[in-house]
Amino acid sequence: MITLIHELILDAAYRYPDREALVYRQERLDYRQLALSTATLAKLYLNLGLKKSDRIAVYLEKRIEAVVALFGAAAAGGVFVPINPVLKPQQAEHILTDCNVRILVTSSDRLASLADILPNCPDLHTIIVIGPNKLPDLRIAIVPWPEQTVDSKLPPHRTIGNDMAAILYTSGSTGKPKGVVLSHQNMIAGAHSVASYLCNNADDRILAVLPLSFDYGLSQLTTAFLSGACAVLMNHLLPRDIIRIIDKERITGLAAVPPLWTQLAQLDWSEAAGRSLRYFTNSGGAMPKTTLAALRARLPHVQPYLMYGLTEAFRSTYLDPEEVDRRPDSMGKAIPNAEILVVREDGSLCEPGEPGELVHRGALVSLGYWNDREKTAERFKPVPQSVQGLTLTEMAVWSGDTVKTDDEGFLYFIGRRDEMIKTSGYRVSPTEVEEVIYTTKMVSEVAALGITHPELGQCIVAVVSIAPGEMLDTTELMMECKRRLPAYMVPAHILIHDSVLPRNPNGKIDRKNLALLYERDNPAME
Repeated sequence: MITLIHELILDAAYRYPDREALVYRQERLDYRQLALSTATLAKLYLNLGLKKSDRIAVYLEKRIEAVVALFGAAAAGGVFVPINPVLKPQQAEHILTDCNVRILVTSSDRLASLADILPNCPDLHTIIVIGPNKLPDLRIAIVPWPEQTVDSKLPPHRTIGNDMAAILYTSGSTGKPKGVVLSHQNMIAGAHSVASYLCNNADDRILAVLPLSFDYGLSQLTTAFLSGACAVLMNHLLPRDIIRIIDKERITGLAAVPPLWTQLAQLDWSEAAGRSLRYFTNSGGAMPKTTLAALRARLPHVQPYLMYGLTEAFRSTYLDPEEVDRRPDSMGKAIPNAEILVVREDGSLCEPGEPGELVHRGALVSLGYWNDREKTAERFKPVPQSVQGLTLTEMAVWSGDTVKTDDEGFLYFIGRRDEMIKTSGYRVSPTEVEEVIYTTKMVSEVAALGITHPELGQCIVAVVSIAPGEMLDTTELMMECKRRLPAYMVPAHILIHDSVLPRNPNGKIDRKNLALLYERDNPAME
């Protein structure tokens, strides 16, 4: 029985040793080779002094070494922390310091970009570098990536299914990103659940285009390894490249977020790509009806799976392809091994058609937020209904999303209760964008808003005010944003408000009314 995340690779290596496991550009690894590489890196971590549950960060683009680094960390009894490769050094610094990373795996070019922030990471003692080391004067030990695998067994058992396996950082409605702590059990249960309704098998070839720092991106690996399938890694530049890879690698499964699907729906698909693809999945926001219709017209034999998920609980719902024509607006129903409840503010269950908060219970509920009791208590609360006689409290994820069900139990999304901006499949904290703009000292006030956009879901609009008599060059401010923020967090528009920003009764900037004002004059539609 598989109970630990790295055992997915070991089990597949036992069942399918010669089957292709990973592909990246011209590199190809079968499961035997992947298992050996994972064991080799696990031993290197232990030789570097890794203790149980120490955090190992991986700051790499999608490539074979990134996958080996993640699963090798789990095999060594550590906790892997994937850092989105689009993040700038300042955002990477927050992650490295927030969860006290001890070992970092990165490339020589990325290491050079981190030179200024590494002195601010006191817990970091070793960096494993792919390529030549360009920073010889660091106080931190630099170790080269192992060029050869070691043909021997993995280290002795050090963990159980309830132990931490990963920390995935996700933006909150206020402040810097927070780390969602996932157990081995969470990810194993998630892999089983998703693979079951997608009917994944050893003949599948799954294209991984999403960041491995996303739970949705990471699940492309876990479902592939559980099934003995092949994961093809891709850092795409253009949507057309994705279709080319689907054709070349005979891809059967593709996951993406709505903005990417919108781009792909506008392209001509080769006949071979349409033949090989068996299913496509969407999460990270609702797919526009026009996009879904265009994809289905181009790919009539491909099954669409529309899904909804939370990093805090991996995946929550999916809509069976057979229901797409009848209810394309629906989020579907709970995935296997999860229960989704719709509750009122007092915790009682809503009736069909009555809006309420989505609550997720089951094996996929994570271990909370890293080192943040307050935020964990806000989002992880007791299950609203319990069996009489049980004395231990079961925790559920209270999503903050408002949904409703119809008479047949299908779920429909209504809106979010917090101020998170959902753009291009990312959740962006408005506070984090605002903090960067404030540090430029070019504005008096700023509010980052999520404004409806036909392709992105929402785009980020920064509404700023300046002191009387001052001038603002919005082009210069935009350049500073691009320098200091990853691309997905850069505002699409910077608008100057002609007075101080409006306040609510608590004296805070009234984001809701500001958003209504600028939705009316929607700059995203221009």
